Amino acid sequence: MASTARPDRRVTAVSTAPPPTRTRVWPYLLVAPTVVGAAYLLVYPLLRNLLISIQHFRMAELIRGGAPFVGLDNYTALLGDPEFWAVVRRTLGWTAVNTALITGLGTLIALMLVRLGRRMRLAVMSALVLTWATPVIAATTVFQWLFQSRFGVVNWTLDQLGLHQFHDYAWFAHGNATYVILVALIVWQSVPFAALTLYGGLTTIPGELYESARLDGAGPWQTFRLVTFPMLRPLFVLVTSLEVIWTFKCFAQIWVVSQGGPNGATTTLPVYAFQIAQSLHKYDLGSAASMLTVLILLAALVATLRRMYRQEGEETP
Repeated sequence: MASTARPDRRVTAVSTAPPPTRTRVWPYLLVAPTVVGAAYLLVYPLLRNLLISIQHFRMAELIRGGAPFVGLDNYTALLGDPEFWAVVRRTLGWTAVNTALITGLGTLIALMLVRLGRRMRLAVMSALVLTWATPVIAATTVFQWLFQSRFGVVNWTLDQLGLHQFHDYAWFAHGNATYVILVALIVWQSVPFAALTLYGGLTTIPGELYESARLDGAGPWQTFRLVTFPMLRPLFVLVTSLEVIWTFKCFAQIWVVSQGGPNGATTTLPVYAFQIAQSLHKYDLGSAASMLTVLILLAALVATLRRMYRQEGEETP
């Protein structure tokens, strides 16, 4: 009689034992160098700056050491100084103007990229990337050459167009002119990031939404307000927040071009803190000013993120 083979019904037990310790520790070892580097480059300078801001730390203490603690006296001195509040107002205005121009121009360029042909889009995006990749000091030097009083291209062009009052015009000797040049420089350097980021978001919006809007009779502005902006609201908030941080803490361009002048017309909080610390050798007041700058930025960032999450919560069914 032929034997009938029975299937093997043995069930293999699934191991529930925890992974070896080496496996659990390995991911932390991989990120440890980054964490240590970030702590050394970011956390330690911040803590050191906070320590100096509550000490009496001038040139004598820098040389001999032994800086005494003064508590919040440095912050009290700054908050009671009218010049400090004038710089704060100037910094907020500077941030608002640059952020509005960067976000607006970046949005327009992103919308233009969507409508361009493949070759023209590639050319424009390449120009944006090259602009974004230009080193800060190099771009600042180019702008100084462009607006140079005797041999600058801008003065020569305006003079050739019949505006002879700009012949040998000293742009950097006038506060308003210097302010406008710096705004143009910051916007020129920052628009590529905003434009490319928003363009990437625009490519994710389904075309059916735009087609439905056109069928309903929506114009370009209504389409942007009712379709594009709601779909990319988190991205707009992110770009705006990053540009606020970028322009608020801007230092290198201002210092290279005008060092906060003329007559303080371009002195923002980072420049003000550097002037106090390096020119007047009041390192304690300079540290306090920089800490207040960080607190203002942190408050603005927290308010923006809370608003973004609140809006997302209201839109979520």
